[in-house]
Amino acid sequence: MNKGRVEAFTDAVVAIIMTIMVLEFKTPEEPTLEALFSEAPYLFAYIVSFVFICVAWYNHHYMFALADRISKRTFWINNFWMFTMSLLPMAAAWAGNSIDDRVPEYFYIVIFFLWSLAYLFLTKSIAKDLDVTSPEKAAKIRSMPPYKFMTSILFPIAIIVATVAVYFFPPSGLLLTFLELIYMAFNTTPDSDRIEGME
Repeated sequence: MNKGRVEAFTDAVVAIIMTIMVLEFKTPEEPTLEALFSEAPYLFAYIVSFVFICVAWYNHHYMFALADRISKRTFWINNFWMFTMSLLPMAAAWAGNSIDDRVPEYFYIVIFFLWSLAYLFLTKSIAKDLDVTSPEKAAKIRSMPPYKFMTSILFPIAIIVATVAVYFFPPSGLLLTFLELIYMAFNTTPDSDRIEGME
């Protein structure tokens, strides 16, 4: 498949998701700081989700820059990845508006888990295609920090810790997700900002 068209389609969907998410943010009804602070829980959920999408897109862009072709399998897994991400605006709005309740926070964790699985399958699919044409590129993808994290024992441990933490303190789900995303934002492959030379 034409890699450029799949990338353009993905970028458009991601941009729409980010737009929908900011539209969920309610304008304070009064021109006061108190009115603004009343929306602080959703603003925090929005910030977490915004960083989530930025980190996801950065790593996605790196993988697609390395990809030689987009197989039908990769195309449909990429669609599933976008589907899980498209649930973020609803999950962020619910978690932000009910930040002290467990169920919305658990729902956010479930969406994060499904997105992580979709991303893992996508990474494996692209690497598998590259095993045939460019094994060195496949090795680069498998050395990406998100891939190494999600294929290690740390990933299920992180999900379990977040699940238990939310039971006792619901906002911890968003907080732990945010901390993980900050780590992923800075812990990238050394050549991730030099992808143009890889194609």
